[in-house]
Amino acid sequence: MSPQTTQAHIKMATSKKEKSQSKISTKYKIFLGLFAGLSIFVIATSYYIYQMAYTPSVLTQKGAEEKVLYIPKGMDYNILAKQLRLDGTIQHPVAFGVFSKWMGYVDNVKAGRYILTPKMNTIDFVRQLRSGNQSPVNVTFNENLRFLPEIAGKITNNLAIDSAEFATYLQDENTAKEFGFDKDNFISMFLPNTYEMYWTDSKEEVVERLKKEYDKFWTDERKELAKAQGLSQKEVAILASIVDAETRFADEKPRVAGVYLNRLKKEMLLQADPTLVFAHNDFTIKRVLNKHKEIESPFNTYKYVGLPPSPIRLPSIAGLNAVLKPENHEYIFFCAKEDLSGYHAFAKTNAEHEANARRYHRALNERGIK
Repeated sequence: MSPQTTQAHIKMATSKKEKSQSKISTKYKIFLGLFAGLSIFVIATSYYIYQMAYTPSVLTQKGAEEKVLYIPKGMDYNILAKQLRLDGTIQHPVAFGVFSKWMGYVDNVKAGRYILTPKMNTIDFVRQLRSGNQSPVNVTFNENLRFLPEIAGKITNNLAIDSAEFATYLQDENTAKEFGFDKDNFISMFLPNTYEMYWTDSKEEVVERLKKEYDKFWTDERKELAKAQGLSQKEVAILASIVDAETRFADEKPRVAGVYLNRLKKEMLLQADPTLVFAHNDFTIKRVLNKHKEIESPFNTYKYVGLPPSPIRLPSIAGLNAVLKPENHEYIFFCAKEDLSGYHAFAKTNAEHEANARRYHRALNERGIK
């Protein structure tokens, strides 16, 4: 092969190599461009998703405070989402919709009472709602209540239960039987206190909870104390309700309880004025007169020996403990003190009692109290 031919072949091979390298370089540049573009897209998308998920999106208004969100049973997701958007609870409705779908909340809306904090992010918000992790409410009722419908009204103040429906349920004798009571004494199961419950609790769940509190109160020790006084648990509640009606002072309750227990043991009439007020169903009576003592009623303890058939109000825990651990004394009379402090003067004999009563009535007359 001549030198010229060899040189031509070398040039041709060099040219092909350069063209091949050029093609590789172009493909590489295209690949790098695509990779860079995809990377930018992924980063931008990831950042956008991160922004949607983790930046503040709930109650972001200036000066926003905690908010209570109530979600009733059976609420549709779309209605809830619209409500949250219209009332300004969520700043990013699209983000809320996306994450509700991804996290399975759209088809799993849980009823409840939820506390929302300002600046909460979308992920935490959806997670809270999806978990059903609602905040409890305080249910409070005191011993000033006398009838089951009154109790129903108090208990349902912070619950989703209809008060009229709950009152009907409590007054059903089958409900009382289910929990081991009769219709007249069912009220004694409700111990006045403050209880943590959930807004969505059903009427059955509420009563079951209160029955557990009742059973917790009646320890073996308290049952033995009741037996020592010759009383059943229901009788303790009846007497405690009278003690509570007689005095509002916790330090005086054991002494008042002691008087009534002394009278019961002697088979004397209790002669408890609050039972007459209850018999008349007139709680405006401030001063019990002889005419009030004529009423025909099993609650008239001026006519009938022993305890009335049921409590005349909710017995307080202090009243129950006073009956279980009464003051040991020989008093069988008491009446309000003439200083109208609410405390009482106690007596062992009728003569002492009459003297105390005259001083009290004189004080009432001087003040024009009838």
